[in-house]
This record gives sequence, C-alpha cells and structure tokens, in this order.
Amino acid sequence: MALTIFLLLVSAVAIYLACEWFVNAVEWLGSRLNVGTVAVGSVLAAVGTALPESVVTLVAVAFGATPDRKEIGVGAAMGGPLVLSTIAYSVVGVSLLAVHRSFRKRPDGSGELVQDQTWFMVIFIAKLALGLLVFSWKPWLAWLFLFAYAIYVVRELRDAGGDGGHSSDGLEPLKLQPRKAIPTGWAIGIQTAITLGVIFAASQLFVAQLEKLGPHLGLAPAVVAVLLAPIATELPEVLNAVIWVRQGKPGLALANVSGSMMVQATIPSALGIAFTPWHFTPTITLAGIVTLASIIVMIVLGRLRKLTSGTLLFGFGLYAVFFAGMLVLN
Repeated sequence: MALTIFLLLVSAVAIYLACEWFVNAVEWLGSRLNVGTVAVGSVLAAVGTALPESVVTLVAVAFGATPDRKEIGVGAAMGGPLVLSTIAYSVVGVSLLAVHRSFRKRPDGSGELVQDQTWFMVIFIAKLALGLLVFSWKPWLAWLFLFAYAIYVVRELRDAGGDGGHSSDGLEPLKLQPRKAIPTGWAIGIQTAITLGVIFAASQLFVAQLEKLGPHLGLAPAVVAVLLAPIATELPEVLNAVIWVRQGKPGLALANVSGSMMVQATIPSALGIAFTPWHFTPTITLAGIVTLASIIVMIVLGRLRKLTSGTLLFGFGLYAVFFAGMLVLN
C-alpha cells in the first residue's frame, strides 16, 4: 500500500514536469508549422496529451482477457470526457482566479470554445445513445467516429490558417536550447517526442497504481474506470491548463481541454464500440449524463457571454453530483 502511494506521487510529479517541457515544445512546434494559436491547443497539444487515455482504452478493450478489463476500457472512454468537462474547466477557472484575483475575468477564445463544444455535444449524444442500445451491427459505427474526428481536425487547421499562425514572439526559449532565440527543428522534435514518452509512461504507471488501489478501497472495476483512472489520464490536460493560464494564455488552456474532449469523444469511443458490446452500466450512464449536462451549461454560458473565472467553477458542483450519484448506485 505504501509503495503504491509512493509511485502515485512519483508519477504525478513526472507528469507535471514533462507537461512543462511539452507545453514549451508544442508552442515552438506550432510556430514552426505556422499553425494557428488555437489549433496549437486544440489539435497539437490535445492529440499528444490524449494519448495516455487512448492507449488505456486500446489495451483494455482490444487485449483485455476478461469482461472486467474490457469494462475498465469502456469506463475510461466515458470517464475522460467527464473529468475534462467538469474538473478540467473548473481548474482553468481556479487558475484564472489565482492569477487575476477576480471572479469576473473572461478568458480569451470563448467563441471558439462554444463551436468546439457544440461539435462535441453532437458526437457525445450519439456516443451516449449507442451505449444504451443493443444491436448487432454497432461495431461498424466505430468508423463514423474516426471520420468525425478527421473532419474536426481539418476544420480546426483550416480556420486556424486565418489568424496568421502561432507567432514565436514572447515564447520562452526551448528548454533543450535555452540560449537560442529560434531553436532548431530537430531539437523541437526531440523535446516533443521525449516529453510525450514520459507523459505516456508516467500516466500508465499512475493508472496501474490506481487499479491496485481500487480493491483496497473496495471499488468495482467500473467505478475505478470512471472515477479513478480518468483523473490520472487527464492529468496532463489539467496541468497544461494551469501552466498556460499562469503564462497568460487562457485561450490555449481552453483549446487544449476542448480539443482533448474531441479526441475522447471519437478515438477511444471508436475502439470501445469496435471491440466491446458498448453497453453501459448505471455508473457509466450517469457519467455520460453529467458530462452532457456540463457541456450544455458551458455552451449556454458561452453564448450569453457569461463564461468567467467564477462561472467556470460550476464543474466542481456537477462532478460532486456525479460522485454522490455513484455512491448511491454502488
């Protein structure tokens, strides 16, 4: 038990430090590729930081030998969006509050956020509905989710082309080449690849320790999958949000969270639909309902121009509702 807790702490620290270096590298990568500022967060950073949870789902559903293991994969695919739509957005609000000392600070990029979350809501409703229905040709629908993500990426990159690209002005020097004003391409690539590797390995270690901790706490596999595993696999997105808000770039923080949610709504879902019956337990269904409620609130706040450091905290309340409901169901 003591070793499990120690490894949890070590892996969490490793994820945070790797995220610091990853954020630094991915911003330079966006500048080098002339990718728009928002797309740096919603596509480049999101794909990288969403790798751990995608791999967790792939390993669980494609290679899991038992129904419990496959259930963990389905729960991870549903639990990720839950954590991002509630805790991650609320962490952005807390970070804004800590930096600006105001509940009324409006982050940049709220317009793009509403568009992204509307896309997510449509896809997530389909994902949730499929988990409540049973029919034989369901696995073939996995391809539609992959196609939906491809369309999203093309749209993000196309729209980002109009903002002049991600400027290198004001960027911190690349950590591998701190004395160079403009780092070399190979250094950017190496730093990006190494930090992704560390994030992936540390996230896997974190999840493994959580799975060991679950039985000690008397938690069922579905509960571990929805409650504990996503907190670990979404840690890179949460930490990226803190880092970017601290650097005065809340738009990138929001874009990273919303972009990661799009990855979560499509790629892990496609894997789960292809390799499992994709039929939800009550706990996983509750996670989906709370996620959908959170996104609806986010879209309404954005359209009313009421999205602030204070109103972003609503996610903590919705996650508390999920937690209470989970205790009742289990």
